[in-house]
Amino acid sequence: MTNKLSISNNNNPFNAIVVVAALGYFVDIYDLILFGIVRNPSLQDLNFVGTEITNKGLFLLNCQMFGMLIGGVLWGVLGDIKGRVSVLFGSIIMYSAANIANGFVTDFDTYAFLRFIAGVGLAGELGAGITLVSETMSKESRGWGTMIIATFGALGAVLASVVGDMFTWRIAYFVGGGLGLLLLLLRFATYESGMFEQVKQSVIRRGAFQTLFTNTIKFKKYIACIAVGLPVWFTVGILIILSPEFGKEMQVQGTVSAGKAIMWCYLGLSIGDLLSGYLSQKLKSRKQAVILFLIFTLVGYILFMIASGISLTNFLGLCFLLGFGTGYWALFVTISSEQFGTNIRATVTTTVPNFVRGSLLPISAAFAYLKNVLPMMHAAMLVGFICLLSAFIAIIYLPETFGKDLDYIEEE
Repeated sequence: MTNKLSISNNNNPFNAIVVVAALGYFVDIYDLILFGIVRNPSLQDLNFVGTEITNKGLFLLNCQMFGMLIGGVLWGVLGDIKGRVSVLFGSIIMYSAANIANGFVTDFDTYAFLRFIAGVGLAGELGAGITLVSETMSKESRGWGTMIIATFGALGAVLASVVGDMFTWRIAYFVGGGLGLLLLLLRFATYESGMFEQVKQSVIRRGAFQTLFTNTIKFKKYIACIAVGLPVWFTVGILIILSPEFGKEMQVQGTVSAGKAIMWCYLGLSIGDLLSGYLSQKLKSRKQAVILFLIFTLVGYILFMIASGISLTNFLGLCFLLGFGTGYWALFVTISSEQFGTNIRATVTTTVPNFVRGSLLPISAAFAYLKNVLPMMHAAMLVGFICLLSAFIAIIYLPETFGKDLDYIEEE
């Protein structure tokens, strides 16, 4: 670390940057969830049937996730080189254009390309927003700001569920692109971080992504940050997205809809983000709040595993509980942001959540392999408990960052 760069003392959790970042995350979640809802009708409209829909749908999902992995690095490095606000503008322009174009597709190859581009665009939203809020609010208040971002942003899943049910898949994509363009107008109310402006005037190298892998201490912290978020995307990507299959396995009394399961999960996640952020501020500890929510998640996994023959209402209640337990998403991203200096903070804050989302690829591969040799529920819980154990070890390892002064740079 070196000398101080600037001081941030904004205590208003409803300032323009927080509002814009929250709306950006809202649009981010809307698109992530929307694809899961419109995937089947869109592919049917493109004349795919039977197992083709499943296979093509998984390919499209992988295209989007791969785009988010690429975008996470791209926007993270650009955020440290060009600025946090420029990433907010650039990412939403790319996302909006891709989604509007998605509404016009008539062939699969174009669909896949546009899902990749949309994934790249979406990757910059949350990381840039959290970084900007962390650097423009006081160290005592920034937790309130990130809490608002996640609580409101998670509700984008609810809108996606409603729009996906009420309108055709093409209109649903147009709505997503339109929301992005409206958000673009609000971006003019944002301003750059003073910490970044100071670093920008110096000769310090910024956005050096490779240094996260060449320095042992940084590397361990970086991997630990990613590990903390693994249970969130195991829960959403396996237990909730595949809820119809798990519903049959659990002999749920009624037909389980993935859209409904997603909606209830994200309602729980939104409330969880609100409470975890509140607890973090009141306990004056990020780590204690995350540990509590990991325990909630463990309870949710156990209840999910032993449930059998339950009503559809109770199953959706379990989805809500699982969402609530994993409602520490913004807190985990905030912890990642607070672990590193200003010259590489945007890179870390943007890549970490996207690498967690990308972890769904090996997680789903492990689950797919294990369910061939174990009962489906046992395979899922084995993978889930490994993710959960990794998160527990990682959060214990990471230093506490509540109230940490972020006005410093990382030495190489």
